[in-house]
Amino acid sequence: MAYLLDTHTLLWALSGDEYLSGKARALIVNLDNECYVSIASLWEITIKHSLGSLDLKMSLLDFFAIVERTGFTELPLSKEHLTVLNDLPFHHRDPFDRVIISQGIHEGLTIITKDRMIATYDIKVVW
Repeated sequence: MAYLLDTHTLLWALSGDEYLSGKARALIVNLDNECYVSIASLWEITIKHSLGSLDLKMSLLDFFAIVERTGFTELPLSKEHLTVLNDLPFHHRDPFDRVIISQGIHEGLTIITKDRMIATYDIKVVW
């Protein structure tokens, strides 16, 4: 199976945070699953880190290196994703989540997220 991690899911998975559900953790560590990380999540983390609202406890470059070493596949943003984004209803107002939703829809990925608003879209969500 293929999954797209929401930003908080990525952060909690890498930090071993207890907020990550057991089901989410099992899906992420299962080597039979491919887990994607959106460039939108890395962008969001960069902005929050630069504003001082997210303490990574390491440099941004070190964080990116950990994401890469962990084996997550980076999902770039394409024009096709933006076309889906353009037609997406405004149930969710967060621009980063809207990009993640659009990517998930276009790529046919299930999103691993605690965010219940994402489930209001026509996309599979697990937590």
